[in-house]
Amino acid sequence: MKLNNIIDRIKLPFRKEKELFSSLYEILGFYPHNIEYYKMALMHKSIRKRNDKGKPLNNERLEFLGDAILDAAVGYIVYRHYEGKREGFLTNTRSKLVSRETLGKLATEMRLSNLLISAGHSTSHNSYVEGNAFEALVGAIYLDRGYEACLWFFEHQVLGKFIDIDKVAFKEVNFKSKLLEWSQKNRVRLEYKLTKQKKDENGSPVFTYMVIIEGVNGESGSGYSKKEAQQKASKDTLQRLKREPQFVDVVFAAKTARTQMEEEPAMAVPDPEKEQQSFIIEQENTPEEVVAKPAEEPKKDTATIDFSEKEFDLSDISHKEKSREEIIAEAEAAAAAFSED
Repeated sequence: MKLNNIIDRIKLPFRKEKELFSSLYEILGFYPHNIEYYKMALMHKSIRKRNDKGKPLNNERLEFLGDAILDAAVGYIVYRHYEGKREGFLTNTRSKLVSRETLGKLATEMRLSNLLISAGHSTSHNSYVEGNAFEALVGAIYLDRGYEACLWFFEHQVLGKFIDIDKVAFKEVNFKSKLLEWSQKNRVRLEYKLTKQKKDENGSPVFTYMVIIEGVNGESGSGYSKKEAQQKASKDTLQRLKREPQFVDVVFAAKTARTQMEEEPAMAVPDPEKEQQSFIIEQENTPEEVVAKPAEEPKKDTATIDFSEKEFDLSDISHKEKSREEIIAEAEAAAAAFSED
């Protein structure tokens, strides 16, 4: 590596892009062989540049390649650094080291973001532009110098200078708590659904949980404990919320639909004029199957008038005036009848 740098230093004055070479040397720790790879790595898609064949020129393809190379290189570094640690710990540490957040901070600290070529649009809505550029840079290193150079770059230019691997490894980030905090702040419903439970080849239980926000499926995560699975699902869902504005739109559209339904009245507002008479029972409309319990019949006595055996007839009431003799005769007849009883 040192011999190559000496040779490159000799050739440097004859290159037209001396400033770019010098800047890349500060970042990489060596000079590029083929500067075109690095130019492409620094080219954001917003510039909408195309080659002679009409194909877009940007760093997206190099980003894809660099992502794979970075996973392999960092995975090897973590594996070698932590002897005897389990797979879950190693995976978690690698994930922290290659996360978009970590890579974005690295790009800023290493001043890689200063070399980015873009259309000048604000990237405040997308905090992953610098992280993507860092991955594209790794892809350029791989094409220019090979895998060993990528490994050397991360070990010597990143670890120790910008990242303390031990602090990263043992720092526990509670992604579930962060997602819960976000949901409460935005007043959206959040739940975790157990979608799968099985045992691995060693008989250890493996859980898979899915995050559901306002009825919309988020991301899933698997782990050897429910907590680990929910943490992974929360982390991937948080990343999706940051990366995909469309996903956020769907979530809040579902929230709007739910809140509108909850605000609609459950029944029509009653008419106060009609409600005043609502206590009156309309007998003709009473269903036949609804029969009121009959009241207990009162005991009959001489003071009780019984209308059950014959119909009450208005003809019993007479308006004909009676003479004095007729009234005396009727009274005597009633007295005689009473004495006979």
